[in-house]
Amino acid sequence: MSRLGNLGARLYRGEVGYDFIGNRKIWYGVSILITITAIVGLAVSSLNMGIEFKGGAVFTTDTKAKVSVSQAHEDAVAASGHEAIVQELGNGGLRIQITEVDTQKADQIKAQLSEDLGIPEAKINADLVGPSWGEQIANKAWAGLGIFMVLVVVYLAIAFEWRMAIAALIALIHDITITVGVYALVGFEVTPGTVIGLLTILGYSLYDTVVVFDSLKEGTAGITKQTRWTYSEIANRSINGTLVRSINTTVVALLPVAGLLFIGGGVLGAGMLNDISLSLFVGLAAGAYSSIFIATPLVADLKEREPQIKALKKRILAKRAAAAAKGESAEDEHDGQDGAYDEDTEHAGAVVGQRRQTGGHGRTPRNRR
Repeated sequence: MSRLGNLGARLYRGEVGYDFIGNRKIWYGVSILITITAIVGLAVSSLNMGIEFKGGAVFTTDTKAKVSVSQAHEDAVAASGHEAIVQELGNGGLRIQITEVDTQKADQIKAQLSEDLGIPEAKINADLVGPSWGEQIANKAWAGLGIFMVLVVVYLAIAFEWRMAIAALIALIHDITITVGVYALVGFEVTPGTVIGLLTILGYSLYDTVVVFDSLKEGTAGITKQTRWTYSEIANRSINGTLVRSINTTVVALLPVAGLLFIGGGVLGAGMLNDISLSLFVGLAAGAYSSIFIATPLVADLKEREPQIKALKKRILAKRAAAAAKGESAEDEHDGQDGAYDEDTEHAGAVVGQRRQTGGHGRTPRNRR
């Protein structure tokens, strides 16, 4: 077994682990800081909306221009009087986007570009995009996002409970805010592909979250019938038990997206891949982070506000304090109690800690009479 596989098995059995729940205030602080940075970046820089949302003209050439991309950008700005985006295509041609251009102005720009780029006017294709089309796309995207959020909350409330639904919703908003903020900070163009990428990452984010929630639901079944583990301890074990799985799925998903972003968009110069690949890359990473450091700790906080769970924690801590005063371990004091629940938690997992070993007569200490 590989080292990572061995680590995953030890995490699942509770032999090793990290106290995610105990350090949740640190992760909350980090998330709040990142979110505030994203919101400030969005407020200061704003989003670089693509031509599909603002309207304008797109000029594409079928043959290679006689000038460089930087020179073509200067020529496009001079011909239109507006800011332009120039991208080199795979066949050596150019794609020039200019906003706020009507039909008459587009014909003038096309003629001027033909002269400046040294390309026959017939070899330059001009497409006009109206702002109303982009507005329709944006409205449909917002509507789709709203419907998705409602369905997520309803499903998780039915399949799990409303606290998990609220925690998952907060994690999703966290992921979207960070992704949109990164777009504002780096200045990448927002296109319909970006919107598609944003909607796609929501599914990935929910996947990791639901995996942890499912483990948590199984591990806390009948929790009030025992006095060994608190809800937060079981939640912590659920995170550790699924940690390697979450890391593996996220890394595997990030690798091809990183190829699109850094190789396709950066090395090969296919800038049109940046709009969707950046949203996927940032969103996947943020989704994996939020499922571990945000969603499950929030559930633990909400659950431990319940009177039953609060009373359970109080009893457990009191028994541990009494056991410590007697010089006994908390587990020894529980021997012979909660047997049915202990068998369940042996498989589902409760907290991070070393398992008790088999006694000298071939029976575990929990089965002593």
